[in-house]
Amino acid sequence: MSMHTIIVVPPGRPDSQEHLTLATGERLVFGRSPADAPGRHQRLTIEHDGVSRIAGEILAQGTFWTLSNLNRDRTYVVENPEGGGEHIKVAPGRLDAPVPFEFARIVLPAAGDLLSFDVWAPRHDYLGADPRIPEGATTAAAFALDRTKRYFAVLVALCEPRLRDAPAHAPLPTADELVERLRPGWPAASRSTVQWNINYLAVKLRLAPAWPCPEPGARRNGMKESLVSLALRFDVVREDDLALLGPAVGAAR
Repeated sequence: MSMHTIIVVPPGRPDSQEHLTLATGERLVFGRSPADAPGRHQRLTIEHDGVSRIAGEILAQGTFWTLSNLNRDRTYVVENPEGGGEHIKVAPGRLDAPVPFEFARIVLPAAGDLLSFDVWAPRHDYLGADPRIPEGATTAAAFALDRTKRYFAVLVALCEPRLRDAPAHAPLPTADELVERLRPGWPAASRSTVQWNINYLAVKLRLAPAWPCPEPGARRNGMKESLVSLALRFDVVREDDLALLGPAVGAAR
């Protein structure tokens, strides 16, 4: 068996000569400025203003590895590129989250962009670590959303059915349903103002249709699906945000 138990593939560098290898007990710190991390670890620099200086840590032990999210306000997603959308979330501040994929992709939300790099390992385990985060310059927000603005209320209303356990294939609220849901806290809400806020969210979160769509209705539905998927996947909207809407009226969602 090789002494190296996991392999880290830096962003945009598939050449095996640039892969980073970790042996049992070794750590890799990644971020915008991982050299600031104390201790003797391998380091992976991710050059983006939206990435924390010390964003996270990978720990190898035997044939297993864990991920620590050293950011205090954003969720990381670990995808299984070989699975049908299979992924796990690593909450802010979570240490040593076990990753159940042999072939994994860590996705970092970074000021409107989604950055990723791969980690290859045959197995996973639950290990411990106690990293320290030095103080320094602040990091740009992953998703620059103001929870006091109407566009955020629109996003919460879009996500509400799935936050209340509606099936993933269930249709999202229509414009009229959104207006009805938002009107108690926003009496002037209308189809046009709600749609304007949806369009603004798509621009603000830098979402674009995956392919040209000639039908305006289909394009709007695709935009809503993309917004909800992003918001729920990265915990941009959480269940406690439903309090912004007040009690649901009419039929249960």
